[in-house]
Amino acid sequence: MKDSSHKRHIAKAVTWRIVGTIDTILLSWFISGNPFTGLKIGFAEVITKMALYYFHERIWFRVKLGVKRNGDDSKKRHLAKTISWRAVGTLDTMLLAWIITGDPVTGLQIGFAEVVTKMIFYYLHERTWYKIDFGLPNRRERDKEVAEVTEG
Repeated sequence: MKDSSHKRHIAKAVTWRIVGTIDTILLSWFISGNPFTGLKIGFAEVITKMALYYFHERIWFRVKLGVKRNGDDSKKRHLAKTISWRAVGTLDTMLLAWIITGDPVTGLQIGFAEVVTKMIFYYLHERTWYKIDFGLPNRRERDKEVAEVTEG
């Protein structure tokens, strides 16, 4: 059977990037005082973050940390993914903001500001995607089998 999880991870990368880019644009605009700086940083991130997010998803797909015996992901797993992604994402934002503004302090301010907003948004994004079966066609079948074994 062909692994359809690649489609899922691409879809998750796209939806997360939309949320993340809007957040970055608004934070960068607010901190720099310049809407064009916010747009530059936000759009630069689209390319870097899409690639980074895809590879982050592929790594976590292979790592079974926080996967329950029945195959479900624990909330601790979602939290660990949130923290690891935020570390990668914040470093990327800080570097891009520094390069675009020419000011390392602005890069740090934008990076630290988004730590809070992005962790909240990312956790909600993860929990939402966990409820969606796209790219995981066997997940509901597995859940039924586990339920039947448990009941029977």
